[in-house]
Amino acid sequence: MPQRHATPSHRSAAGPRLAAMGMLALAAIGISHEAAAHPHVWVTSRSQFVFDGDNVAAIRHSWTFDPAYSQYATQGLDINGDGKLDGTELADLAAANVEGLYEFDFFTKVKANGKPVTLSKATDSAMTFKDGAVVLDFTLPIEPPVPADKALAVEIYDPTYFVSFLFASEADAATVSGRENACAITIKRPEQKVFDDEELSEAFFNALTSASNFSQDFATRAIVACP
Repeated sequence: MPQRHATPSHRSAAGPRLAAMGMLALAAIGISHEAAAHPHVWVTSRSQFVFDGDNVAAIRHSWTFDPAYSQYATQGLDINGDGKLDGTELADLAAANVEGLYEFDFFTKVKANGKPVTLSKATDSAMTFKDGAVVLDFTLPIEPPVPADKALAVEIYDPTYFVSFLFASEADAATVSGRENACAITIKRPEQKVFDDEELSEAFFNALTSASNFSQDFATRAIVACP
């Protein structure tokens, strides 16, 4: 991944996203400023639809962050100095992530037959470090649970496009737990796009808010239908 350096304007725009990720200074990641390019963080997503009987009760996310972000985010966390990062050393970071992400609805929008679904606060948060990348796992309970006969659609995206979410290319990108043989899953993986000053200015991205729908065109989507 080409590395870029964040300018002061990035720092002001990055604030909410950094809080959402539980980090305080992503803009200092130390990358050269070749263009005011977006996105700045890349996440590979895996999601599991969790059934409880005939209802979808929760969605489990597993997010793998890009190596540059992962290395920066975990600096100084190897408390025992063994050269490894275990779940205990990453527990506070995982908790900070899900606490911050709550303000932004976990960048997750869920609809059942086209109608919005309410998600509760995340549970079962955990973080691991594998192959040079941070992986954040957490569960989003659905309140109330959604009947299985309704098509459930999940979109994951950051409205400001500071963070890019894409479903994994492997078969486990979206799965079902509890009704494995009764449901069909459809995934849309939009092409990743990086913008520079010749296309859209940094001021444009700085003006985007959580109410913006610009990056929805690049949203990663999964639909589960259980006839």
